[in-house]
Amino acid sequence: MSETALIAPSNTGRQRLSWTFLLGAGLIVLHLVIGLSTLLWTPYDPSAMAGGRLELPSLLHPLGTDRLGRDLLTLIMIGSRIALIVGTGAVVVGAAIGVTVGLLAAFASRTLDDVLAAALDIMIAFPTLLLAMLIVAASDGASLWTAVVAIGIANAAIVARLTRILAKRVLAMDYITASRISGTSWIRVIVLHILPNIWPTLMVNLALQFGLAIIAESSLSYLGLGAPPPNASWGRLLQEAQGTVYTAPLGAVAPGIALVSLVIAINLLADGLRDLADPTRRTRA
Repeated sequence: MSETALIAPSNTGRQRLSWTFLLGAGLIVLHLVIGLSTLLWTPYDPSAMAGGRLELPSLLHPLGTDRLGRDLLTLIMIGSRIALIVGTGAVVVGAAIGVTVGLLAAFASRTLDDVLAAALDIMIAFPTLLLAMLIVAASDGASLWTAVVAIGIANAAIVARLTRILAKRVLAMDYITASRISGTSWIRVIVLHILPNIWPTLMVNLALQFGLAIIAESSLSYLGLGAPPPNASWGRLLQEAQGTVYTAPLGAVAPGIALVSLVIAINLLADGLRDLADPTRRTRA
């Protein structure tokens, strides 16, 4: 009876987790399928005037057309691809820089660790969007990959600080001391002990960074600092539709819904990953 009582809450937690995880993953897969499909097919040429200006939804144009006569559904689909590219690229850049700097800080001397920690706090104090704007402005010009690198660098400080904290916590464990006494090199300690122990928590943070990167790119595109035309970023679509939001609201509503749905999906996925990383959450009734 006692064994059943112990198992039941865990199963309940797993069921609750699976709904959160599957819903988020399902929405992300939907965006992924839509984004990848644009590599092979789109309803219309994204740069062509497929109809009249600001047409209402119809069989030919399910979401209508924008102020230039472009098919809005085509532009939204391409926006999914750009959002996924930016999110993935920014997370990879941020993780590569952040994890490296965080591990260096964890292994550094006390003085160097304090200097790196202070530098990370200063970078984190800057809003991600503002820091990304400064990096884009300092580059040759606005482009998709410039935005990816800028957002990744802006988010790297958060990843680095988390990595530093988690790595220091692992380094304080007795089995790390025993491993070093047995002759294990620091490289093997990092690969065999530190990274496997900190990765679950890092994955949750990186999932959240994915959503923040998408919002940051949309904000940059809205300000004219993101992916230039003919890239149909959701932020650029929102900027172009602001002048006709009362006469043709779907031009602003459609990319807004697409952006919100993807960010919500990522947050749901991050919530599921947090449950996986924290076993105590799965054992709550």
